[in-house]
Amino acid sequence: MKLETYNPLDDLLQSPQDVAEYLQAAYQDDDPKVFVVALGHVVRKHGVSEVARRAQLNRESLYKLFNGKAQPRWDTIQKLLKALNIRIKIAA
Repeated sequence: MKLETYNPLDDLLQSPQDVAEYLQAAYQDDDPKVFVVALGHVVRKHGVSEVARRAQLNRESLYKLFNGKAQPRWDTIQKLLKALNIRIKIAA
């Protein structure tokens, strides 16, 4: 019997609404690293190479970013969100 790796995020992040709720919850955490980790999960779900291509970013740099070896710049976060078709909404 062959065992396959199970990633629970594959089941949880099925729709754009699921992704939005996941990132919203991560953004509300007091630790900004939580949002970066969550964004990394979403990027991996969509394929790092494909998202890097759409965001015009270096794939290797993304791996470093999501492994905690680099801190993201705001413009990098913006490019990733745009490539994933995710918008940030600010509300009072």
